[in-house]
Amino acid sequence: MNEKIVIASNGYDRIDGRNAYQSDIKRLTLGEPVLEENKKMEIATQIWKTDKDGELILAEELPIHQVFDLMILLSKTLLYFKEAYRFPLLYDPEKPTIERIGVQGGVLPVEVCVDNQNINDDIKKFAQSLNDLGELIGERQRTLIRILNELELY
Repeated sequence: MNEKIVIASNGYDRIDGRNAYQSDIKRLTLGEPVLEENKKMEIATQIWKTDKDGELILAEELPIHQVFDLMILLSKTLLYFKEAYRFPLLYDPEKPTIERIGVQGGVLPVEVCVDNQNINDDIKKFAQSLNDLGELIGERQRTLIRILNELELY
């Protein structure tokens, strides 16, 4: 167990989306990185699972900035798909870039992956899946918006 954990969310298996009450992810934590490749970062987020003996083991770890980058990517994607119906293929093959977001002196490109040979089918399935996950995403999105608004007050 990582003694450098500062913030923990135990019992995550009870609220893990469609895996709720059946998830093997038991705990989310924030603290000093555990994995050697993340040691340059001061804070990381960890996902803990139980092994076959019931002991908690580190399953995944991401530096905190990558969590934010994923949220930026996801948020832009959600915004994009609110208007994607305007395109016959749900995207413009001539302009697959959704947005280039300035971060850390560079850009975080958000674009439809036209390298995917099945993009025309996959994007339709993806859009449908986003729609089907609306209840799970919507509640978390509203909660995140509320918390981000609270952060703006400081």
